Amino acid sequence: MRFGRSTVTVSPDSKLVFVGGLHRSGTTLLARCLARHPDASGFENTGVIEDEGQFLQSVYPAAREFGGPGRFGMHPESHLTEDSPLVSDASRVSMLESWGAHWDTGKSVLIEKSPPNILKTRFIRALFPGALQVVQVRHPIAACLATIKWTRGTSLTRLLEHWVRCHQILRDDASRVDRLVVLSYESFIADADGAMRLIDGQLGIPPHRAGLDVRTGINEKYFGDWERRAKGLLSRWSIRRSMAALEPAVREFGYSLHDLEMNGVGERWRDYASAVL
Repeated sequence: MRFGRSTVTVSPDSKLVFVGGLHRSGTTLLARCLARHPDASGFENTGVIEDEGQFLQSVYPAAREFGGPGRFGMHPESHLTEDSPLVSDASRVSMLESWGAHWDTGKSVLIEKSPPNILKTRFIRALFPGALQVVQVRHPIAACLATIKWTRGTSLTRLLEHWVRCHQILRDDASRVDRLVVLSYESFIADADGAMRLIDGQLGIPPHRAGLDVRTGINEKYFGDWERRAKGLLSRWSIRRSMAALEPAVREFGYSLHDLEMNGVGERWRDYASAVL
């Protein structure tokens, strides 16, 4: 394959891994840990935001074209499936050519990470049959409060609605994706090495350690913020409305806006994914 003046070859025997999950769900750290495997290559020092593959290709629009973090999932155009006219041999070649310039293609496992992959699982499967897709989910309160500083003018309620919408699409698409790992951020930070063993096992490669500092206790900061907002004179009513309207939908995915310690992700996703943690 040609990229600029260079010839880049991605072997048909390469094991492709696509990492997705909403912004601030820990996907960057997850992808970097996966790329620590001696047989793996991910993106680094590419010059684009968080070394995300969405910015290194020209086949589909990046999430920022649909409002960026906390907004993109509300646009139908962000949700791509096997029915998209973008599914073609030309698209496959173009994407591999673009990404191949940033991979060490001598490695057997090649990793691409972009948050909007959460809405493109069927599209990815159609273009790259046999690829492993790993989607990381995080408690909606933590994910949304971590995102709010990037989304000026978007309310917390709207961010929570966006979280629910994207995970509903992922769930509905999962039955048509044969190699999907759903990983909770909470389980990942509790046992990063265990997460690596799970994914390495799916790839059929020797297990490796995460090899990076995985900090715990980050969610608690956002839970404290949520509880303060729930008591605030100006914010408590919107928090209560969000809890009343969205709690049933959030519980479908193993979390709760009331019981902040609830983590039933593994149980909730077991029927939809080939592996969960």
